[in-house]
Amino acid sequence: MIKDNRNHTLAAVADTEMQQILKNELERQKSQIILIASENFTSQEVIRTMGSILTNKYAEGYPGDRYYEGCRVIDEVEELAIKRCNELFNSNFSNVQPHSGVQANTAVFLSVLNCGDKILSMNLRDGGHLSHGHKQNLTGRYFDIFTYSVDTETEMIDYENVKKLAKIAKPKLIIAGASSYSRIIDYSKFREIADEVGAFLMADIAHVAGLIAGGVYPTSVGIADFTTATTHKTLRGPRGGLIIADKKYSGLINKSVFPGTQGGPLMHVIAAKAVCFLEAMDPSFKTYSKNIIENSKALCQDMKDKSYRIVSGGTDNHLFLIDLTDKNLTGYEASEALASAGIILNKNVIPYDQLNPNITSGIRIGTPAVTTQGMGIEEMHLIADMIDFTLKNMHHSSALKDVSKKVKALAGDFPVYSGM
Repeated sequence: MIKDNRNHTLAAVADTEMQQILKNELERQKSQIILIASENFTSQEVIRTMGSILTNKYAEGYPGDRYYEGCRVIDEVEELAIKRCNELFNSNFSNVQPHSGVQANTAVFLSVLNCGDKILSMNLRDGGHLSHGHKQNLTGRYFDIFTYSVDTETEMIDYENVKKLAKIAKPKLIIAGASSYSRIIDYSKFREIADEVGAFLMADIAHVAGLIAGGVYPTSVGIADFTTATTHKTLRGPRGGLIIADKKYSGLINKSVFPGTQGGPLMHVIAAKAVCFLEAMDPSFKTYSKNIIENSKALCQDMKDKSYRIVSGGTDNHLFLIDLTDKNLTGYEASEALASAGIILNKNVIPYDQLNPNITSGIRIGTPAVTTQGMGIEEMHLIADMIDFTLKNMHHSSALKDVSKKVKALAGDFPVYSGM
């Protein structure tokens, strides 16, 4: 178990109204159990760097080729972030400017696709992401989207079926990646399929980037043509995106990020990315990554033992999905009840879900944040008990108050930002 309190010393904000809002959010984060798979607690260095004077500088362009003067020091920041990113992921080219994972994905699309080109990606209902083909997203509006689903029985990716669909659709780009898939994605099999139909392969590792960096999840780097990621989930850094590719694609990617999809880079965030890359190279990060998965498996098994149906039967990464259909509950009802008790997770569609995405038949549970706090398997047992009790007593306010007290007590035993 890693004890990481994320202790901070932060000067008070002079704006009294904003100061109160920040205090309220700090108290919320300190007193609740955060089980949202895409959230984490950053370090003191990451927050301090994001709040630095680097926010003052405009730096359109790239190191050595800026559109503004006065970028000599700024170039050093970005060069350091690129160097560390390449070292962390064993790559020879990366672009650290994307403001988000969606921006990174969009830049890849712009680099090799034209309007109307075909994309094959995971169905959103089965775990895919909005930026992989949702009809209201740029991908769904400007590209021809084909989707693959998980197997109806195993609820896992059926690679033979993906191959059949690829041969029928003949996409120009295949996307391997998800936002709510609890199993290992075999990038090598996707590579074989892409090669067979002459498609580019993009791996979206937004959720598992930290697990890959920690050596506990297979890497897509060196297998996919393009790997996109975020830095704020399992990588435990600032909110932002990145793109990794072979250097032969460097010109295409750089032009697609700037001026293709965004203007001036957020240099204070890029600096914070450099900090989080360095933190992820520390040996302790490997232990942290291993603990994330151990906690995920333990909590998943506990919920399974309490007769909750787990999508695909288990997990291999930092998250898992619970199907609440046989509990006569919707994901919306469950997540609202749990939130009222201080247990924060999100409603989530499950494979072949018949309910509206705003209602859903399931919930998604992730362990990155509680693992950062230092919680281990013993605490996962306690959390499972609290989730189960809450869902069985969600209409009893006194019961929810009791759970809320237990949540605050557990969170208090593993404090974050105690010096803030």
